Amino acid sequence: MPRSPVPALRTILRGLLQGLVWLALAIGVAWTFGALWFDSIWRGFAVLFLLAAVAALFRFRPLWKPQAGVAGTIVLVIGWWLTVPPKQDRDWKPEVARLASARIDADEVVIQNVRNFDYRTETDFTPRYETRTYHLSQLRGIDLFVNYWGSKWMAHPIVSFDFGGEGRVCFSIETRPEKGEGFSALGGLYRQFELICVVADERDVIRVRTNYRHGEDVYLYHFNATPEQARKSFGEYLATLNHLATHPRWYNAVTDNCTSAIRHQRVASERSPWDWRMLVNGFGDEMLYERGALDRSIPFPELKSRGHINDRAKAADQSPDFSKLIREGVPGC
Repeated sequence: MPRSPVPALRTILRGLLQGLVWLALAIGVAWTFGALWFDSIWRGFAVLFLLAAVAALFRFRPLWKPQAGVAGTIVLVIGWWLTVPPKQDRDWKPEVARLASARIDADEVVIQNVRNFDYRTETDFTPRYETRTYHLSQLRGIDLFVNYWGSKWMAHPIVSFDFGGEGRVCFSIETRPEKGEGFSALGGLYRQFELICVVADERDVIRVRTNYRHGEDVYLYHFNATPEQARKSFGEYLATLNHLATHPRWYNAVTDNCTSAIRHQRVASERSPWDWRMLVNGFGDEMLYERGALDRSIPFPELKSRGHINDRAKAADQSPDFSKLIREGVPGC
């Protein structure tokens, strides 16, 4: 009689299941090592956990016992990690030392702690924070700056609101590092940095990137937004400002970064459909072009080329007409 295929099928399924268990454990161990390394009070905990997990999984039998033990430890670390609170009272770098906040009275909006530093180099500057008043009835439109720092895959968006004669104001959602702390891509996956929404003059937040930082490129686009859409977007940023002023929040490179945080400002029912370019945001401008949010009268490569502002920004430098000069030749601006 032919042999039944059932035992062979069971063996295959058992092997697949065990493979999935090992994959889940490998991911869990790697994540837990990172959580202990970046967020615990002593990095030795991460090393001890890794050594103990590897020893248990490869030395003890039956296998399900060490697997269950390691999985349980991972769950405990996740539980602890979720309770690590963000703070407002750290020793912050000067450029993120103050949180902006807004007061809204009908048509009038007063924003405190608008950053407008006087830069000599990227790290040598005279801090200056201002209180500015804008009127919603004067809001004309929205522009988008996209900042690259060496890779076409990742970028940083900065949104600028045009209030005509009252000027422009930029919003930049970013990490809030402490003194002596640099950015870490891996650290950004954990609870390493708080989130901040920097409100600044274009001569500050844009010029420091084009004129003083090395290896960075900035592109400018004009949004196809009605005045009503512009006011709604501006209101969403103001709500974020005021919430962060009293409720600190963690930055996360995947779930709450400079791009996803913008999307999260909107109620779920009004958010645009998810797209992989929201995560790999160096291509976010192309996504916006395809969705009709940017000028489509010319091909996207030409639009992007005409929006490259580095040379114009360096030529304008400290001119009071900086914002006007960097927009020369940019469609829609």
